[in-house]
Amino acid sequence: MAIWCRVSSRTIANANHMRKRMNQGFAVDVNRASGFSSASNRGRPLFSDGNRRHLNSLPWNRATLVWFQRFKSTLAEKQQDPFLSSDSDEDHQSLEFPGGKVSYTSEMNFISESSQTRVPCYRVLDDDGELIPDSHFQQVSEEVAVKMYSKMVSLQIMDTIFYEAQRQGRISFYLTSAGEEAINIASAAALSEQDIILPQYREPGVLLWRGFTLQEFADQCFGNKADYGKGRQMPIHYGSKKHNFFTISSPIATQLPQAAGIAYSLKMDNKKACVVSYIGDGGTSEGDFHAGLNFAAVMEAPVIFFCRNNGWAISTNVSEQFRSDGIVVKGRAYGIRSIRVDGNDALAVYTAVSAAREMAVNEHRPILIEALTYRVGHHSTSDDSTKYRKLDEIVYWKNARNPVNRFRNWVQSNGWWSEQQETQLRNRVRKQLLEAIQVAEKAEKPPLAEMFRDVYDYPPSNLEEQEKYLRETISRHPIDYPADIPV
Repeated sequence: MAIWCRVSSRTIANANHMRKRMNQGFAVDVNRASGFSSASNRGRPLFSDGNRRHLNSLPWNRATLVWFQRFKSTLAEKQQDPFLSSDSDEDHQSLEFPGGKVSYTSEMNFISESSQTRVPCYRVLDDDGELIPDSHFQQVSEEVAVKMYSKMVSLQIMDTIFYEAQRQGRISFYLTSAGEEAINIASAAALSEQDIILPQYREPGVLLWRGFTLQEFADQCFGNKADYGKGRQMPIHYGSKKHNFFTISSPIATQLPQAAGIAYSLKMDNKKACVVSYIGDGGTSEGDFHAGLNFAAVMEAPVIFFCRNNGWAISTNVSEQFRSDGIVVKGRAYGIRSIRVDGNDALAVYTAVSAAREMAVNEHRPILIEALTYRVGHHSTSDDSTKYRKLDEIVYWKNARNPVNRFRNWVQSNGWWSEQQETQLRNRVRKQLLEAIQVAEKAEKPPLAEMFRDVYDYPPSNLEEQEKYLRETISRHPIDYPADIPV
C-alpha cells in the first residue's frame, strides 16, 4: 500500500491526457511491452524502443511503473488501469486495488474465525496398508518402494540404537524420528538430488535416503575427527554439502526465511530445482514462520514448506498453540497453495511432495504441506513425555497408526517383500550400526584448536586471547578436562 502513496498528484490530474496518448489503455501496453504477458515473451526487453519513448513522455513517476510490474502475476488479464475512471455501474461497486478488484458491500460481515468443517486430510492407504478405493496417487515402482521401506526400517533401527547409546552415557544427546519415518523417507524419495534441504532436526531420514552412511551418522553423534562439524555441534545436528543438506541448527524456524531466499536465488539462476524446508507445529508459532512464508509468496520462490504437525511442541499441545484449523489454513492467508496429508501414509506423502515439487519448480511458487502425524518417542533424551500425555495415547499411535507397518503391508501385498527379507534387513542394519558406533567411539577427537577455526580468515586478537587462556587453564587443571582431546 505504501507504493500507492508515492503516486504523484500530477499523475492523477493528467489521467485524461494519458488516455488520449495511450489509445487502448496503459495496462494493455505495459503487459504487451513488458515481456511478462505470455511465456513466449520471456527473456525479451522490458520495453521496446518505441514503447520506451512513448512511456517516457507520459506523466508517470518511477514508482507507478514499478507498481504495474510488481503485481503482474496477480492482476487479471483484462484489468483496467486503476487510475482511470469508468462510468459503468460495476466499477462504481468495486475498488481497483493492488492485487485485483475488490467488491463493495453495504452489509457489515466479519469473516468467521473458522469454517464449519475442517480441511480434509489426503490419504491413499488405510491403517492396515490397503489401498483406499478410487485413490489418486503417484505410481511407485518395486525398486523405489522396496528402497523406501528399507530406509524406513534402517531409520527405525538407527534411532533405537543411538537412543540406547545415549542412555548408556556414550553420547550426550539424541532425538528420534519414531512415528515420523514415512515423512522422512517418502518426502525424500519424491525429491531430486539437486533440491536443497533445510531441515529442522527430526529429518535424518532425508540424509539417509540421499546416501549419508551409518558411519557418517555415528561420527557426527560422537563428535570425532571424521565429523564434518569437527565436534563443534551437538549430536544429531547433521549436515552435508555433498547431499545439499544444510547443517541443522537448534534455533527454531530460523531456516524458513533462509529457505525462501535460497529458493529465490534458484529462480534467478533458472535452476530446475526447489528448496524444501521442514518445520514442526511448534515452529509455526515463531515469527520466522510467517516471515518465511510471506517472503516466499511475494517473491514467488520455488520452496516447499513441510510442516510435521505431530500434535506436540515438546510438552505444548497444538490446542494451546493456535486456534486455527492446524497449519494448512495459514497458507492461504499468504497466498500460498496448501495441502493437508496423512503423514503416516508413505504413499500419500510421496504423492503430495511429488506434485508440490512439480508446481514449485515449473510454476515458481511456494507450497505449504501439513502432514498430520504423531511423535511416538519423547521429544528428546532430555524429555519424559509421559509427564504430559497419556501412555495409552502413545501406545495407540505406536501400534495402530504405525507408518512403517502400514507401508510394509502394502509392499508385501504386492509380492515385493517377504519375512526372510525382513529378517535379513534388520540383522544387517543392526550389525552395520553397531560396528559404526565402535569405530566412531574409538576415533580420535578433533584438536582443541578447531574450536577457534573456520569463522574468520585470520583469527582476531580476542579469539587468540581466549585460546591462550583456555590452554593455560587446562595446564593448571589437567584432571578436569578430557584426556582424549589433543591439546
